[in-house]
Amino acid sequence: MKIIIIGSVAAGTSVAAKARRNDENAKITLYNADYDISYSACGIPYFLGGEVEDIETLIPRSPAWFKKRYNVDVFVRYEVTKIDTTQKKVQVKNLETNETIEDVYDVLVFATGASPITPAIPGIESKQVFQVRTIQNTVAINQFITEQQPKKATIIGAGYIGLEMAEQLTRRGLEVTLVQRSNQVLTHMDKDIASRVQEHLIKNGVNLLLNEEVTTISKKEIQTKSGKTMETDLVILATGVRPNVKLAKAIGVMVGDSGAIVVNNKMQTNLPDIYAVGDVAESYSLITGKPLYRPLGSTANKMGRIAGDVITGGSLEHRGILGTGILRVFDLAVGQTGMNETEALKEGYDIEILHNIKPARAEYLGGKELVIKAIADRETGRILGVQIVGEDGVDKRIDVFVTAITFKAKAEDLFHLDLAYAPPFSTTKDPVMYTGMALQNAIEKKNKLITPKALTERIHNKESIQVIDTRGAKQFNVSCVDNAINIPLVDLRKNLTKLAPNLPTVIYCNSGVTGNAAQNVLRNLGFTELYNLSGGNKNYQYYKKNQ
Repeated sequence: MKIIIIGSVAAGTSVAAKARRNDENAKITLYNADYDISYSACGIPYFLGGEVEDIETLIPRSPAWFKKRYNVDVFVRYEVTKIDTTQKKVQVKNLETNETIEDVYDVLVFATGASPITPAIPGIESKQVFQVRTIQNTVAINQFITEQQPKKATIIGAGYIGLEMAEQLTRRGLEVTLVQRSNQVLTHMDKDIASRVQEHLIKNGVNLLLNEEVTTISKKEIQTKSGKTMETDLVILATGVRPNVKLAKAIGVMVGDSGAIVVNNKMQTNLPDIYAVGDVAESYSLITGKPLYRPLGSTANKMGRIAGDVITGGSLEHRGILGTGILRVFDLAVGQTGMNETEALKEGYDIEILHNIKPARAEYLGGKELVIKAIADRETGRILGVQIVGEDGVDKRIDVFVTAITFKAKAEDLFHLDLAYAPPFSTTKDPVMYTGMALQNAIEKKNKLITPKALTERIHNKESIQVIDTRGAKQFNVSCVDNAINIPLVDLRKNLTKLAPNLPTVIYCNSGVTGNAAQNVLRNLGFTELYNLSGGNKNYQYYKKNQ
């Protein structure tokens, strides 16, 4: 069997490696138009910031290594320009010599990846403007910084790469401006969580421009749509990627609404003996079953392994993804998985929302606060999505939530997890467990929740509602919810005459625990419509400041 793979970064090399493990007799050839193979694109910002000392550590594999290890032929700077599906032939151009050869295949795999989007901005071709995608991009940026010694950098786009580059260029001593067209960074996350990341960027010296677009780039400055002119010595484009599907479309391969190639769970396209993997291929949501495009190295490796197995007679299947992501923004970790609030509502779910603010481990051992936003389906109790920000323990918790959602866990299941506990690592009631407990109580309507957004809307609409702050007077006087009255928890029972049991009542504390306790007291005393403010006053003040 002759297998030809077009592209040899994460997905393409994974196809080849798995196919060879299964079949020693297959002839496997990879053609790659770029200079480098199997490199870590995700590590590029960290080399540019100086955390990775040697760029060679991002390129752990070479064509010679693959030939020796797997008996796979890898040709770099060879571009497949034409495919004849009837004859099962490909035309390949040597980009160094311009010579053209023909090759034949039994199975063809598209691992052509995605290319960075280049906005149509006058001056975009200037020498100080760079994409962040390949090793060649990386060498060019590093050389420019070393030789030109830029003082100010502008990053266009505030997704994962944009934020990582903001962190790393700041680390390298540049003054960084981040320009984002929408009203928040990290558009896959909800605004009430993204606002915390925005605040942290500003705290660390990044100049953040939201609802703004760069309209012109010149040698030493940029101009924006609102009329701002700013000095800049370096411009980084982080405006997303577009799947490389031109060659596939030319032979009739089906492309989805995302712009990526449609595949089944065996990574097969609509054409016989033709597969697609990695950033050029669509995945699908584990929750809805609908197409989902999230180009990540981890997904690309997984897809490649599945295709390599299927091609050589194996039974692996792609089970879908949750769109999980995590990044570091200075000393803040930001993780998300599954659906955000907007997506869940769009899909028609009746959702319960919890903002859980808890230390990642014992506070007496330096545990720092996590902010967890969890979303569950009221009808089934199933967890639909989670977003977390914090300095400590985010990666551990997001991976627990990923596992739980993957196996269709309900909110109540989280509380019963036998998670590892010791004070240096967790709290006795881990934030994951508390998330499940609070969500389940809300779903069962024992302890209902209300978000700062929903409460603000009710207050704005002048609804008859009583709001009780259960903290001490000192905290209350510093900041409180609009129209709240202050009755500390210890005084609640003896102040019942000040309250109307039949009136909708919102109770809150600093972050939610004491509010929950007060809610129990009033529910047992006959109050009929009670809500605990999700995330307490801390979350409310964040919302009020950033809405």
